[in-house]
Amino acid sequence: MEILSFTLIYLFTMNLLAYILMGIDKKRSKNNEWRISEKTLWSVSVIGGAIGTLVAMKYFRHKTKHASFKYGIPLICVTHIVIFFYSVI
Repeated sequence: MEILSFTLIYLFTMNLLAYILMGIDKKRSKNNEWRISEKTLWSVSVIGGAIGTLVAMKYFRHKTKHASFKYGIPLICVTHIVIFFYSVI
């Protein structure tokens, strides 16, 4: 049970971080300010924040025209969900 608790806390934290980073990047894009690199956004998504990135994409309407984000992030979400449920069961 301890590993499950750690995993849930980790995933919550990574998804919250991904959501916040996407929001910051969207705000900066509107203001023509220094942006968060796509590499950073992808990295956070791959290591556990894909669902947060996907939710932020929909909420902020950010990176939705980029095919790599439009199709890649949902694919990573499905992969994360499958891995999570496979490891819990």
